[in-house]
Amino acid sequence: MALPFLNRDEEVARLRRFFRRNETSLAVLYGRRRLGKSRLLLETLPPGRAVYFVADDREAALQRAALAVEIGRLVPGFDLAVYPSWDALLTHWFQVAPRRATLVLDEFPELVAHASELPGILHKHVDRREPNGPHVVLCGSSQRMMQGLVLDRSAALYGRSTEILKVEPLAPGWLLAARLAKNAEAAVEAWAIWGGVPRYWELAAEFPSRQAALSDLVLNPLGVLYGEADRLLLDDLRDPAQSASMLELIGNGCHRMSEIAGRLGKPAGALVRPLQRLVDLALVRRDRPFGEGERSTKRSAYRIADSFLRFCHRYVTPNRSRLEARLVTQVADAVETDFPHFVSAAWEDLARRSVPHLGLFDKSWGPASAWWGPGTDRKPLEVDLVAESLDGSALLLGSVKWENRSDLRRIAAELSAAAARLPIVGRRRVHVAAWIRRSPRGSNPACVAVDPAQVMACLR
Repeated sequence: MALPFLNRDEEVARLRRFFRRNETSLAVLYGRRRLGKSRLLLETLPPGRAVYFVADDREAALQRAALAVEIGRLVPGFDLAVYPSWDALLTHWFQVAPRRATLVLDEFPELVAHASELPGILHKHVDRREPNGPHVVLCGSSQRMMQGLVLDRSAALYGRSTEILKVEPLAPGWLLAARLAKNAEAAVEAWAIWGGVPRYWELAAEFPSRQAALSDLVLNPLGVLYGEADRLLLDDLRDPAQSASMLELIGNGCHRMSEIAGRLGKPAGALVRPLQRLVDLALVRRDRPFGEGERSTKRSAYRIADSFLRFCHRYVTPNRSRLEARLVTQVADAVETDFPHFVSAAWEDLARRSVPHLGLFDKSWGPASAWWGPGTDRKPLEVDLVAESLDGSALLLGSVKWENRSDLRRIAAELSAAAARLPIVGRRRVHVAAWIRRSPRGSNPACVAVDPAQVMACLR
C-alpha cells in the first residue's frame, strides 16, 4: 500500500526554490536508506525539464550509456552518440540542455565508485554558473560517502552547493496519518519498531497486525527486512562487524563505554572513534544526565537511537540461529511476551521529545533528558525526565510509565520525594507530570497526566 506524501513541506519549498534559480546550481540530498529521498525528488522535479537517473554498480561505460538514454527522453538524439568519458557526456549535456533543466544523479556514490574523476568534472561545469543553465542534484544513501564527496573540505565539490538537505526520519505523529496505527497507543508501539522510516511503514501497512508484520518482514529469514540492520551498517561503515557488535551490546543493556569495551576485550580508548561515528550517523546517541555539559563523560550512557536497529539488536541478532532454523513462531512469542518492556524505552524517548511542545503548567520548556546519580543523601537517584523552563524559574520532573493503569497519586508522591533529593533543584520551583499509557487511577491536581494521544498530536 503506497503511503501518501507526508511531512516534507520545508524540503519541498527549498527544492522548488532551487529549481527556479536562474543560473547553473548544485543541490545535495543525503540520508540513510528508505527515508523517501527519491520520492521527495520525484514529487518536486519540474515536469518536462528534468532527467532522473539512478546509478548502480555497473562499469562506467554502461552507466554513461544508460544515462544518455535517460537524457535522450528529454533531448531527442542525445543517446545516439557514444560518449568515451564522463567529461564528454557532461559537456554535451551542458551545451544542449533546455533552459533551467535539472539533472538528478541518484545514488551518486555508486557512480563515483567507478569514476573517481566525476566530482572534479561536475565542479568545472557547476562553477561556470551559466545564466539559465541546467541544475544538478546529487543524491545518496551512504552518508559517509556523500559527506566525503561533497561536504568534506578536501572534496572537489565542497562549497559549490546552493542547497544541502539531510533528509531526516518522519516525526512520530505522522504514523496516524499514514494509517499504520488505529490509535495513539498503537502508534507508540509502531514507533518502537519502525521508527520514522516511511518505507518500513509502507511495508508494515500491508499486514493485518503488528505481529504478522514482524513475523513476515523482520523475523523470517526470507523477509524483506531480515538483513536490514546489516545493510544499514554496510552503507556507512568501514568496519561493520565491530559496529554490529557494539550495537548488539548496547541494545542488550551495555550502556557505558567501559562495559562495552570489557565485553569486546578491548581498551575503552579504542572505541572512542567507532562509537562517535555511530553517534554522527544518528544510529547511537550519547546520553548525559540533565545539566551535564557536552564534554562530560563521567556518567555518559550510550543507547541505540534508531528504533528499528534497537528492535533488531534486541530480538533478531541474539536469535539468529533459531530464526535461521525457521523457529520464527517461538521467537515471535518471546518478542510478544517482552514487548511491553521494549516499548517502554521508546515511550520514554517520545515523552522527552514532547516536553518543549506541550506548554505544561503554562510555561515554555527546554529539551528534556533523564537524570541519574547520587542524591543529596548520597544514595542513587534516577528521574525519567527533567526539563528547565525557558525563563529559568522552574524545573519539570516527569515519571514515564508504560503499564495498563497507573496510580497518579503514587507517582506524584514519588516525584515529590525525588525532588527533595535532587541536587540540581536549587531555588527553582518544581512541577511534576506523569506520561502514562492509559487513564490513571486517582487524581492529583499538582501532577499533570500526559497520554499517547497528546504526545502524538504534538510530535508532527
